[in-house]
Parts: sequence; structure tokens; C-alpha cells
Amino acid sequence: MTASSVSYKVAASSMRSIVRFWSRSSHLGAALLGVALLFALAIPVAAQEGRRLRAGYASLSGNITPLWAAREAGIFKKNGLDIDLIAFPAGTEGMAAMIAGEIEFLAIAGSTTASAAIGGAEVFTMALINDRLLTSLVVGPAIQKPEDLRGKSIGISRFGTSIDTAARIAIQHYGMEPIKDVSLVQVGAVSSAVASLRGSRIQAAILSYPTIIYARREGFREMLDIASLGTPYAANGITLRRSFMQQKREVTLSYLKSILEAIARVKKDKPFAVEVMGKYLRTKDKELLDQTYDFAITKYLKERPYPTAEAFRSVIDELAQVNPKAKGQDPRRFYDDSLLQELDKSGFINALYR
Repeated sequence: MTASSVSYKVAASSMRSIVRFWSRSSHLGAALLGVALLFALAIPVAAQEGRRLRAGYASLSGNITPLWAAREAGIFKKNGLDIDLIAFPAGTEGMAAMIAGEIEFLAIAGSTTASAAIGGAEVFTMALINDRLLTSLVVGPAIQKPEDLRGKSIGISRFGTSIDTAARIAIQHYGMEPIKDVSLVQVGAVSSAVASLRGSRIQAAILSYPTIIYARREGFREMLDIASLGTPYAANGITLRRSFMQQKREVTLSYLKSILEAIARVKKDKPFAVEVMGKYLRTKDKELLDQTYDFAITKYLKERPYPTAEAFRSVIDELAQVNPKAKGQDPRRFYDDSLLQELDKSGFINALYR
């Protein structure tokens, strides 16, 4: 069999997996099927055995700092791993790559993982780096008090996402109903929301760091830190395929150890963490980096990133609004913390903070 025929079979198999995933998952939308198919057709050679491992991420925010730090500090290599980091423009594309076998690990929201699993993909979360929605409700000058939101519009990335969920939580927190009392407007990427605020297309938006700082500099203000409400939510986790963990258990364990070491490093070494964030966020803005660090690392980064049923139950409730198959799902089917428990019980995590 020629190399080209092997590549074709890999691409075809990947395409079939992706078709099954998108067709079963109304949460992510049939409109994205074309993107997934194009990705599958672009697979050929890289999917063959022998290449370096790949870890993907879609969020360009301070929440991804441990992944970047694991590479920059040489932690992956210390643990015997040769990792390429792959940035995706959206979580849906990252998940398509995972289903296609193009990446082994993915830093992604629990909603994307759960939606894919409900659609038939064999993916799960093995660690939950953030168990809250690390976003804020940012408003324009016309919004001085919560009641001023009534009849106005809040910008979100798109319906059915964690940003959508955050907006609904904020609206309900102020005693109003989403859609009925406050409109939700899809504006695309979180960074695009600032332009929509500037152009008065929307009067408020759900933003994350460091975009919050850019908005603040343009005269907008943070009305509500949604994470401070304490609502459990599987916001940012480490996702992989079950078959990979079964076949490459030691590799998976080494990857998890690397992330845990990186979490400890960035928590204990702010100058290093800020330098890493600056490199990947492509900025030397000290105020922006310091504030992003204080929020994403000091305040909300978990030393022990255990996934919980409560965090995934919130995800299921979110998905059930657009995907009937999500109703009644057991949240425990979407995560497996056995390797994390193994490392924790061995004293590995405690040793990182001595």
C-alpha cells in the first residue's frame, strides 16, 4: 500500500468520525460541518505514526498560561515529551482535529467536550483547570445600574457557548430574563465585542482578560465579575480521547504531570509567568499582563484541577437548551480524574509547593 493510499484512508476515516460528530451535535451547528470536512481532507501525512505529539488550544487568554509555561520552561521535555502546541481559531476546530486524531490533547471548554461526547465522540476531560466562567459583564456609559440593562443588548460570541451561558447567568443574577428583558447579540470572537461596544451595536458584553482591560481603556467598565458568583462550570479543561489514554497511559500521565508542574511554576514565579503570557499574547503591556496574571493565575487557577459533577451539570443544563440529547445525561460520563487522583495520592502535587 502506498503512502498516498494510507493518507487517503486516514482522511476518509477521520471524515466519517467528524460527520457523525457534527450531525449528532445540534449544539455546535450544522453550519460548521463544512469546516470539519475541510479539516479532515487536509489531514494526510501528519496523522501517521511517528510524528511529535500535539496539544491544541483555542483561547488566547491568561487561562492557557500553564500550557505555554510547560513548553517554555522545558517541563514537557523533562518528562520525556516532545510536544507541538497548536493554536486553533475556535474550539470547534480544535475538537474536529481531536476527533480526526490530529492532536492528542486539547485545552477546551467542558461544553465543547460534552457536546462532542453526546454526539458520539470518545472524548473526555481528565483535569479541569478552571471550574468557573472566568468572564465579566462589561457595560457602556449608558448602563449605570443593573436596571438600565432592561431593553438593551449584551454581546456574546454565539448562542450555545459558555459566553452565552455567562450572559444568561448575569442577567438572571439581576432578576431579569434573557431574551425577554435583555437581548443577546452574536458578535463573534470576544475581541470583536469591544468594536461592537464602540459602535453602539450593543450596550454591554461578556468579556475575558485581557480584553476586559482594552475595553476599560476605552471608557467601558466592569459591572460584574461572573466568576465571583461561584457558579460551578467546566470552563477550561484538558480533553483527550479515551482510546489514547488506554493505549498511551504513561504518556498521558507524563502530560498531566507536566501541566501540574507548570501550574505550580506560574503560581510561584510571577515574573516568568508574565514573560510567557507576554510572548503568546504578543504584548509587552505591563499593566495588561499584571492584571491578567492576578485574575487568571492568582485568583482562579486551581492547584488541584479536579473535574466535578457540579461543574459538568452546569454544562449539561446549557447544552440541553439546544440539544435534547443532553437532557438527563450523567455528568460523570464526561470526565475521568483517575490519573489526577493517582498523582495526588502519591504526594506529587504536595511536593510541587514545598
